[in-house]
Amino acid sequence: MPEPKKVLVVANRTACGPGLVAAVRERAAQGDATFHLVVPAAAHGLHKVVDPEDSGKDESQHALDEALPLLTEAAGRAVTGQIGDAEPLAAIQDAIHLRGADEIIVSTLPRRVSKWLKLDLVSKARGLGLPVTHVEASDEPTADARASG
Repeated sequence: MPEPKKVLVVANRTACGPGLVAAVRERAAQGDATFHLVVPAAAHGLHKVVDPEDSGKDESQHALDEALPLLTEAAGRAVTGQIGDAEPLAAIQDAIHLRGADEIIVSTLPRRVSKWLKLDLVSKARGLGLPVTHVEASDEPTADARASG
């Protein structure tokens, strides 16, 4: 029996989004797969320069903690996760080297506000030689976004 495909899921602020949950559910329905979520550490302002290793861990941990149960339900099996490097491409490369991956799902904010799309992350991830699925969040505000302003 073949090993399940290893799917690396990369998201931060969209980790709980309906688009990503639907993409994981759809991929799980296509065949046996395991899923591992990497949430790059969110560095803000001067923290990016002063201490990028420590900044953004709380925000990223919150995203990870909120997303894992939703993605586990969508996948129909336990989804693992970790906080990655603050630089998203480095977070992807680290996860591939440490855990292996057969394919990648990258979830971003909408094009007009996504830093990852401005950095061309999806194309750079494709450059690693694995199939990449890009999930772009809609502009519809989530309950969390409305509550936080």
